[in-house]
Amino acid sequence: MAPPPTNDTDTSGHEFSQTRRAVLAGAAALGALAAAGCARVATATGSGGGDLLERLRAQGVVRLGIAGEIPFGFIDRNGELTGEAPELAKAIFKRLGVDRVQPVPTEFGSLIPGLNSQQFDVVAAGMYVNPERCAQVIFADPDYQMLDSFIVRKGNPKGLHDYRDVVAKKAKFATGTGYAEIQYAVEAGYKESDILIVPDQVAGLNAVEAGRVDVFAGTALTTREVVKKSAKAEATEAFAPLVDGKPHVDGGAFAFRSAETRLRDAFNGELRKLKKSGELLRILRPFGFTEAEMTDLTATRLCGGGKNG
Repeated sequence: MAPPPTNDTDTSGHEFSQTRRAVLAGAAALGALAAAGCARVATATGSGGGDLLERLRAQGVVRLGIAGEIPFGFIDRNGELTGEAPELAKAIFKRLGVDRVQPVPTEFGSLIPGLNSQQFDVVAAGMYVNPERCAQVIFADPDYQMLDSFIVRKGNPKGLHDYRDVVAKKAKFATGTGYAEIQYAVEAGYKESDILIVPDQVAGLNAVEAGRVDVFAGTALTTREVVKKSAKAEATEAFAPLVDGKPHVDGGAFAFRSAETRLRDAFNGELRKLKKSGELLRILRPFGFTEAEMTDLTATRLCGGGKNG
């Protein structure tokens, strides 16, 4: 299988890097506060899945590693923590007896190292689950799934609906720095050296509008959001890219240290309840998520069918 790129300097399929500098700058004060108030928690020494949940209940606060990416986890203009993952964390940890969440802003590539070095307790950044990451941490089951979509000129004049169309019609193709979509295009037969790499989905929209490329590839959520005010471009219907000839759907989830299976399992239990009741969609909807992003994918499946804790 040719998985999405796993160099964690990328956004793991999250096309929101244009906001990173502004968000991290806005989070500086909160980051300092988090650092000052976050003594590292000792690694669980007990057997049977760790004791972090009990310690979090006693402390009354859980530290969330976030990467400053809209809509996954970020500090808003009012200095407040928000995003699909933090808002979901607030709901689930409250149910688990932990009333407060505390953000620890970091770069995306530092999330897993930061988690494993105990700088925070859980990664709440909508991180895609893949086998390489599953070797380093354990994941909850995905709280969302994500398909791909294209930004094209109005009316989609070249009839581009998937990566095979891009190859067959020799379309000029662009995507973002480090995006998983690079590999999906290459998998379909597009020459990597011919791909125009741009910083983010806004730059991709601009390239399509200016006629420099025929198509920009991103996630369905980001493409449909970025074209809303465009008079020249539109987003195509969402689709699953092919990996090893089979449709591939990405899923984003919370990550935990490998020893903390009890916390992960308790988290999963509450997540299942939110999915069943429809509350999960209500929490995620303000951040652009729809019924199409709801999922019954499991971490075990996305980890390659092996064990995930």
